[in-house]
Amino acid sequence: MHGIAFDLFGRGISFLELSLGFGGAVLALLLWLALGFRRAARERLLEAAAAEERAREMDDKVAELNRLQAEVTSRLQTMAEIFGSRQADMARLVSDRIDGLRTQMGQGLEASGKSTQETLQKLHERLAVIDSAQKNLTDLTGEVATLRDVLSNKQARGAYGQGRMEAIVRDGLPASHYAFQATLSNRTRPDCVITLPGDTRKLVIDAKFPLEGFTAFRAAESEEQKRQGAARVRNDMSLHIKDIAEKYVAADETQDLALMFVPSEAIHADLHEHFEDLVQKAHRARVVVVSPSLLALAIQVMQTLVRDARIRDEARAIQTEVGRLLDDVRRLGDRAARLDGHFRQASDDVAQIRTSTEKIVKRGERIEALEFDEAPQVRDALDPARLRAAE
Repeated sequence: MHGIAFDLFGRGISFLELSLGFGGAVLALLLWLALGFRRAARERLLEAAAAEERAREMDDKVAELNRLQAEVTSRLQTMAEIFGSRQADMARLVSDRIDGLRTQMGQGLEASGKSTQETLQKLHERLAVIDSAQKNLTDLTGEVATLRDVLSNKQARGAYGQGRMEAIVRDGLPASHYAFQATLSNRTRPDCVITLPGDTRKLVIDAKFPLEGFTAFRAAESEEQKRQGAARVRNDMSLHIKDIAEKYVAADETQDLALMFVPSEAIHADLHEHFEDLVQKAHRARVVVVSPSLLALAIQVMQTLVRDARIRDEARAIQTEVGRLLDDVRRLGDRAARLDGHFRQASDDVAQIRTSTEKIVKRGERIEALEFDEAPQVRDALDPARLRAAE
């Protein structure tokens, strides 16, 4: 027992130590097994408790599900009843709405029919207006054709320009300041002469404008035709400007310039755009080319001059009358002063009369107060010296 069983790392292990070590190991193994069995038993108990708890929770959940199912079933029945009643109400409401919509639709269709009928009536009226306008347009086309015929005829064109110029002058000036077809000292008869206030010289307006060259210039289709038309315009205008300057610009009888009336704004614009040299030539010859708008503006300026001259004349007349009125007022002041002196003299006379009257009244009162049975007192009272002293 005490012998050496084996050596371990240089140390001898006896049989007793080996037996004790083996027993200890067996004991430790038994203890470990016992602890394992105990732990397994406890785990089984815990698992059983947990399983029981899960079963109880499952039962509770199943009961809760049954309760919820019953509530859902009850609510579904209630909802079914509500839906049934609501469905009947909805059907009734839809029926009422359909009836109302049918009524509104009928009224709307009736109103739409009336509106459509009124619109068609207005459309017919407008068509009638359009037909009338078309008729007027046809008439206007005929008038334009007539106007074209007038403008193509030199004499008729001159009468047209003369008429338009006369209308502008008549609308702006009094009849005493213009004359048509008047005769000058050189025996020429301009279309219109205008007399300005404060000036005996006349302003001449000529309305005979050469239109043939402009017509050819504007109707030209090639450059050659355009050059020929421009040459004709320059030739005709130069001759006309020279004729106006020689006939209608006379010293001491007419103004220093004359007006050449162009009866078309378009021709006037073309003249300034394409023939500036002719315009400058006319200015040098003291001839001003005017369109209807420019002539109307010039007439308005002349109208202002006439009105100002008339105002000055009336102002002078008013000034003369005011001077006469001042003379009358001065005479009235002198007469009033003399009358005031008479009144003062009369007032002084009246004051003296009042003083004398008061004295007489006082003397009468003193005489009335006397006692006539005392003769000396009466004599003393009637004494002139005493009376003067009393005064």
